[in-house]
Amino acid sequence: MAATSTTAPQDLLPVLIAGAGPTGLMLACELARRGIAFRQIETSPAAQVGSRAKGLQPRSLEMFDNLGIVERVLEHGWLAIPMHSKTADGQVIYGGAIPDSLSRRPDIPYPASLVTPQWRTEEALRLRLRELGGTVEFGTALASFEQSEDRVTAVVVKDGVSETIQARWLVGCDGGHSVVRKQAQIAFEGEIREDVRMIIADLKVDGLDRECWHMWRHEEGSAFLCPLPSTDIFQYQASLSLGQNAETTLENLQAIFERRSGRTDIRLHDMEWSTVWRANIRLAERYRVGRAFIAGDAAHIHSPAGGQGMNTGMQDAANLGWKLAAVEKGASSALLDTYEAERRPIGAGVLSFSNARLEQSRVEGGVNVQRDESTLQLHINYRNSSLSRDDRSEDARMRAGDRAPDVTRLVTPGGERRLFDLLRGGRFTLLNFGPRLAAPIDAAPFDLRTLNVVEQPRHSDEIAEPDGQLSRQFGAGDRTLLLIRPDGYVAVISDAGDASAITSYFASIS
Repeated sequence: MAATSTTAPQDLLPVLIAGAGPTGLMLACELARRGIAFRQIETSPAAQVGSRAKGLQPRSLEMFDNLGIVERVLEHGWLAIPMHSKTADGQVIYGGAIPDSLSRRPDIPYPASLVTPQWRTEEALRLRLRELGGTVEFGTALASFEQSEDRVTAVVVKDGVSETIQARWLVGCDGGHSVVRKQAQIAFEGEIREDVRMIIADLKVDGLDRECWHMWRHEEGSAFLCPLPSTDIFQYQASLSLGQNAETTLENLQAIFERRSGRTDIRLHDMEWSTVWRANIRLAERYRVGRAFIAGDAAHIHSPAGGQGMNTGMQDAANLGWKLAAVEKGASSALLDTYEAERRPIGAGVLSFSNARLEQSRVEGGVNVQRDESTLQLHINYRNSSLSRDDRSEDARMRAGDRAPDVTRLVTPGGERRLFDLLRGGRFTLLNFGPRLAAPIDAAPFDLRTLNVVEQPRHSDEIAEPDGQLSRQFGAGDRTLLLIRPDGYVAVISDAGDASAITSYFASIS
């Protein structure tokens, strides 16, 4: 029988996080930087290996910017990797270039996805978590939990020792087989498609350059070799239809590759990791039951087509993180209801988009090598959320709920800055384009910074826009008040300059 221990009631933990993949790590960082205590457990005995999800979308890079780790991530990645697709008749399609509609735009600092192995993304997040004073408890599994009105009582097991943890909130970032989702009895609706499978592996390759993402289309299926930046490894992908050999032996991968590429001069060797992906496409009926939440793959499983799944999970965490922290600091617990209301429709939309991309790739026998705005996740918005309020017409270009764009040239008393530099830190930011407010906004228990737009900044709460870029991006007039949420979305716009709109907003969620 396992030994047991129990946390004392007075040691009630604010948040218990199950899972330490990208979603769980993002949530832990969001809590840690706001000073919220938590424990993060991970069933695996050590950090996961394998490239797995290798695409970071621009919206995720913006979140990393706000978290202070984007340079660390970019250092080990390849932004806008060239793509070369070879068709069965020998034609080569060159793609991957950033379209003119996305390049050199001051509002989009990262105009394309970044290729980097998932373990690098997790490494960067773990390092940031450690800098913030947090840690991951590897080899620790969530066995069960129960809920009462004011707490979650969870049983976790490590090295055969059972421990009972009492926490106010439990978040399941524990993947497609989520213990949290199953024990909360949340339906996971969808299907497993046995006719859609893919071998994925990390291996070394002789006889092939690392200058692009190589793709081959064949009547039998597709084969990809993508060089992984900051490594000497390629990620291998090969689609499988019913009846095709799914063995992950090096011999089978080599044979599949040669048939589909027509190349016998390229040798695969030193395979480090492999898996067979099956199209298990599902969406949770709910994202919350009482004091238990789910996020990431625990809430939605997508096709890898379009590179959306991991990114969507981390954005779940960014959304939930600031809200959990606010409630722990005294905000209304009703704020947590907006997590599911905002994020589940996004999950449903991403699932639909990924399915469409998957079918497109099946029909075309490969992938679309052209980049466009559909995959970047910059269009995601919360316009229909109860947390989005403005006095603008429905056809206005910028509305409450939209992503706050970047602005490259702002002047502060300390020199030129980007808007994203000023938004960094995960707090509310009020942009005041009109006269100084007569009294400070009562935002308690939230952290609020006000930036007054002036001709010549002299104080730390003043900025200037020498080329009018800030006003243009937000469609602001000379009285506009514009509140930006901690996760980078616009919360309130009052073109009338009504300070009570901001005050009542905070009062409604406090």
